[in-house]
Amino acid sequence: MSEENKVKFSSGYSDVNGLKMYYEIYGEGKPLVLIHGGGSTIQSNFEKAIPLFAKNRKVIAVELQAHGRTNDRNKDSSFEQDADDVATLLNNLHIPKADFFGFSNGATTTLQIAIRHPELAGKIVLGSALAKRSGVPDWFWDFMKTASLENMPPQLQTAYKKVAPDSNGLQVMHDRDAKRMVHFKDIPDEQLAAIKVPALIINGDKDVITIEHAMELHKKIVNSELAIIPGAHGEYIGEVTTIKADFKESEMAVPMIEKFLNSQK
Repeated sequence: MSEENKVKFSSGYSDVNGLKMYYEIYGEGKPLVLIHGGGSTIQSNFEKAIPLFAKNRKVIAVELQAHGRTNDRNKDSSFEQDADDVATLLNNLHIPKADFFGFSNGATTTLQIAIRHPELAGKIVLGSALAKRSGVPDWFWDFMKTASLENMPPQLQTAYKKVAPDSNGLQVMHDRDAKRMVHFKDIPDEQLAAIKVPALIINGDKDVITIEHAMELHKKIVNSELAIIPGAHGEYIGEVTTIKADFKESEMAVPMIEKFLNSQK
């Protein structure tokens, strides 16, 4: 029996601000919400980590506007709207409070949840979070200005096509994410300083997000801890584009994240 089959599993769609928002629930216990990054699905970001988290938690994994099985609402996406969508979903699921783990764009969404819906957040884990344009090298912004579908990692394209009801939505997802990044604006310092929930900031030492930015976030968010982990963007959770032949479950950062979430701070 696979790990996934050992934990209680359900999935569904919820009416969320004009979306039919897809979600999956694994396991039982205190809620932990997983929020994927740009161009991603639940599985492409979290498939390796979910069975481990779900041993001790009720894991709620979501797919945001235009991603995976969730439809597009025919308007530009924003991190603020994504945060509001997740808040509405949790309300629909009758979950008044949860911990959150966001990866990449999902970490920026998690920041917005802590800013816009602080009453919902117990603890937050920010994996490779971007809060300022200076948090990535200049080449990133040049790349985003000319972003095209053929430059999207094939693993992410395959993951999308595997679950999406209409594979034509791949272009929509790509364009929504690229446009959002081109127009990305810094999260103001006063909003970051107002975050009071305990936060764990994780960054790879070979991440697209700079170590300096992770350190800056750590200084700005008063009740935060910082972990710099060897590896590339998302390698610490087994994100699909980072998986190599010698991948080992034991090398993921899940135990460290669980230690933070379970601490009494």
